Amino acid sequence: MLSRRPCAVLGVVAGLAVLLAGCRSPERPAPAPGPVRPDWREVTLPVPPGAAGRLVLRDAAACGGRWFVVGAVADAAGGTRPAAWSSADGVSWSALPVRGESFYGRQHVLYAVACRDGRIAALGAKNGGVHGNPRTGTWVQRPDGSVREVPAGFELFGGQRAVAASRLAAGPGGWLIAGARVDGAAVWTSPDASGFVILEGVPELAGDGRGRTAAYDAVAGPSGWLVVGSLLPAGGAALAPLAWTSADGRAWRRAELPTPDGRGRAQRVVLLDGEPVAVGPVRDGFAAWRPAAAGPVGESSPSGPPAGSGRAAQWRRVGGFGAAGPGVLSVVGLAAVGRRLVAVTGDGAGRRLWASADGGASWRAVTLPGPAAVPDSGDTALAVAGGEDRLLLLADDGGASHAWWAPPPLTDR
Repeated sequence: MLSRRPCAVLGVVAGLAVLLAGCRSPERPAPAPGPVRPDWREVTLPVPPGAAGRLVLRDAAACGGRWFVVGAVADAAGGTRPAAWSSADGVSWSALPVRGESFYGRQHVLYAVACRDGRIAALGAKNGGVHGNPRTGTWVQRPDGSVREVPAGFELFGGQRAVAASRLAAGPGGWLIAGARVDGAAVWTSPDASGFVILEGVPELAGDGRGRTAAYDAVAGPSGWLVVGSLLPAGGAALAPLAWTSADGRAWRRAELPTPDGRGRAQRVVLLDGEPVAVGPVRDGFAAWRPAAAGPVGESSPSGPPAGSGRAAQWRRVGGFGAAGPGVLSVVGLAAVGRRLVAVTGDGAGRRLWASADGGASWRAVTLPGPAAVPDSGDTALAVAGGEDRLLLLADDGGASHAWWAPPPLTDR
């Protein structure tokens, strides 16, 4: 604010500059908030019975009053066997009995997990064969607590049409895997995770004359499914973010997610207070999107297009964070922790953690535990899972895996 008294003019330029500065009291913008510094507490997961090896922790989930972690045990020669753990409090853990049925299944690394009613299903894979492609399969927890491989034909996840089986979701309507085949985004569905059916080439979900699609993640609500992914436009070179909704997993509606230049990917999605929030990389960092009008997952909003129109409700970008890095940007994890969001990103240099307390509008960096620096590469992992009162963090730097939890609700020390 300018003083009401005129400032005396000085003959020395330097003095004038000083005086003018003294005559102003501009309101300075508030400094950017510093990083969130949780009170991380490390937990120990036991090595499952069998040959000695190091733990390879890949994903976690919580439901029905229990926490779950999946991954593998790796020996010194690089061989792996699938592994899973469970805990009632996130602090004391026990290894679950795991049984593979196939040659590759007995070598799987379980890389994605979902749970419903205190029971899990998981995706596992091991590279093999002439071309070294992933040999992917599903796993389900039996009533006796053991986790067993689900026998399946090779073409269900593999074969010449295979691209990726990315993430697994569970909800009232059953279980759904989001991924891609050669003709674009695809899903696999099951009522009980004891056997999946593939749905590929589905109108609006798969690629068409508009371009090729891919699905990366999914979430379930009381009214159906929401899948997020991307579109590579016909003749284009940059991906654009998409979302799809379905009441039954068979008929899908497509929606574009807004970005200033049309570029980006929606790579992760969770429910926050019953409403979906999607997060993904855009040209200059990372973006968060929410539906333009709140409505049940799987349905259009009241102002959206009617059923059968082939389109979903519109979305809006609610916030952004981070910046472009030295490599390809990615969002590799997203969790709801009470009323907060926690995202895991990669920028080519390393994996990082971010938190939002306002539904994705603003974000703060989250400090990792001292030994949790994780390079951004395919042999490493940084994963999160959230409950009402705590965050579980898994980190694998390619040489060792660790797990920590942060008490409620990610407050600073």
